[in-house]
Amino acid sequence: MEKVRIGFVGVGGQGMTHVENLLEIPGVELTAVCDILEHRVMAAQEKAVAKGFRTPVGYTRGPRDFERLCAEQDLDLVFTATPWEWHVPVMLAAMASGKHACTEVPAAMTIDDCWAIVEAAEKHRKHCLMMENCCYDRFELMTLNLVRQGLLGEILHGEAGYLHDLRETKFDTVGEGLWRRAWAITHNGNLYPTHGLGPIANCMDINRGDRFERVTSFSSPSRGLQLWQAEHLEAGDPRRREKYTLGDVNVSLIQTAKGRTIYLAHNTNSPRPYSRLQTLQGTRGLVSGWPHRVHIEGRSPGHRWEDAEAYYGEFEHPLWRSSRIKEMDRGHGGMDFLEDFRLIECLTRGEPTDSDVYDAASLSSMVELSIRSVANKGRPEEVPDFTRGGWKTRAPWPIVEG
Repeated sequence: MEKVRIGFVGVGGQGMTHVENLLEIPGVELTAVCDILEHRVMAAQEKAVAKGFRTPVGYTRGPRDFERLCAEQDLDLVFTATPWEWHVPVMLAAMASGKHACTEVPAAMTIDDCWAIVEAAEKHRKHCLMMENCCYDRFELMTLNLVRQGLLGEILHGEAGYLHDLRETKFDTVGEGLWRRAWAITHNGNLYPTHGLGPIANCMDINRGDRFERVTSFSSPSRGLQLWQAEHLEAGDPRRREKYTLGDVNVSLIQTAKGRTIYLAHNTNSPRPYSRLQTLQGTRGLVSGWPHRVHIEGRSPGHRWEDAEAYYGEFEHPLWRSSRIKEMDRGHGGMDFLEDFRLIECLTRGEPTDSDVYDAASLSSMVELSIRSVANKGRPEEVPDFTRGGWKTRAPWPIVEG
């Protein structure tokens, strides 16, 4: 494509970050913007005009106005950063009207919806992908480079997780709190698996030589939101009557078709600084995230970690050698801009996107599978093969140049 005409659906906090990024990328035209709040649409329109573009058409007639956007606008791509339950409806509407689709994470919250996006992408021959920014973080991409160069040996085990105190956010009366807390009332499992799991999946060539095969999951008691509710809300606040089922800590164990193991954790209800688990163990060494450190047999001092900073000079991923990426720290330290840049670069070059609908479905399937397993006392759940056997012959994601 010479130009990627984009309709953006959901321009709240993270959505607006993507809009700001896209307006900085050559080849992008922000054609239309949709949100249930008119002032957000107007803010996105003003940002586009300030960058020298025409005013994007606004859509603000309620939660399903994205359907009108998809039907009326001549677009190449529909990008959604809505609450979780709206990701799949937006993408299905986009693909049915002949547009490519991408979404914030997770792509889908049920197995049926995972299959729905796979089948729609295949039927309409359209890209449908999940924008997992953590796959583009500096440490995670250097780890991928170390794996591809063989420094860690054969990869056997990974540890991944999203560990972030979101109690105050969940009780917000605007934005994210309105829908995140609602899921904690009705569901118990890993509601946000892809940040930690995405980079590990890339290093293990999931859907490209291996695949997730089964998962078992357990949740701790639910306490954190109840304590916050009791200690921070006024006596007459209707939120004090809410009952929460989401366990404060969820832990899942995944096994792949090749026998590899992955520990996956989720905790957003406890007092703790933000971190992600990012550990990858091979036969010749390992890397471990937060703090970022490396140990490679025969290279590192015996039984001692090395700071990951010592490895960037030699093993920095080519995409992170760009000074522009390092300077574009808006949105999680540059990885948001890089993922947006790579999407547009792939579309304008006519190349395969870095991830695809099979990755979106496989990673997102952990939401419902963990919920099912927790409800059945840790019973193992089989992970669907969304590639229908294609994982055996599909090529791994290459180390793309910057």
